[in-house]
Amino acid sequence: MPQPLIAVTGATGAVGGLTAERLADGGANLRLIVRDPDAAPKIAGVDVAIASDYSATDEMTEALKGVDTLFLVSGRESENRLEQHYSAIDAAAAADVSRVVYTSFCGAAPDAAFTLARDHYATEQAIVQSGMAFVFQRQNLYTDFLPMLAGADGIIRGPGGDGRLVPVTRSDVADVAVRLLTDDSYDGETFNICGPERVSLRHIANRLTALTGKLFEYQQESVEDAYKSRSHYGAPDWQVEAWVSTYLAIADGEFDVYTESTELLSGHPPTSFERWVTDHPESWSHVERSA
Repeated sequence: MPQPLIAVTGATGAVGGLTAERLADGGANLRLIVRDPDAAPKIAGVDVAIASDYSATDEMTEALKGVDTLFLVSGRESENRLEQHYSAIDAAAAADVSRVVYTSFCGAAPDAAFTLARDHYATEQAIVQSGMAFVFQRQNLYTDFLPMLAGADGIIRGPGGDGRLVPVTRSDVADVAVRLLTDDSYDGETFNICGPERVSLRHIANRLTALTGKLFEYQQESVEDAYKSRSHYGAPDWQVEAWVSTYLAIADGEFDVYTESTELLSGHPPTSFERWVTDHPESWSHVERSA
């Protein structure tokens, strides 16, 4: 009997690419769905299908024909990301995909403080309503992203207060995805995927200072000041609101969710903040102040 065919979207990105490589290493029957085939990971013997966008429903449907399990990596942040997700789900259902593993977000809810978490919740509901089997992996904030919260002056600014989060690396998220994509015994479940410890933004700044020799600080902002300090980027209103609401969600405790799911599903303890920062000096090289 042939192995079930797994389709991976977002294969040119970090999570999708890592997941694809690890599935291939494990001998999975794999198809990558990408916009640009030249940018796809170079994995011998792996099928590559092209879809210009999640919203290109017909292209997605064609690319998904014959697929048993879809790894739906959430689309790039955009004003119409939810509509793109709906289109991809429609395409999967039309192509008779059996099950979907979706990269959702911690705290996904219709009234989440983090505005983008509302879109993740709506996407989850659309998958449920599609009738396909599903698993949702709700990631915490990425460890990989945290050093980039600081500007060149080393200051992390935002209205996050003393709220805590439990950050997780993209690599660990990919290991979890491999398990969920290849084991359908978890169908119907939702997992919160997090790192090994709860930390505040001030704690993160202090850790970065100790680990890097650069001077990091956390500076509490009011909500009004947070909007003002981001206005010069010229980003659309929805994007600025998403940036600011990330900190509000931290303050509200939406990301203060610790579980052992990462170790259970990946087969190893989640990567520590110290290890990741030490292994990735490029993530903090933009900071100019020395400690």
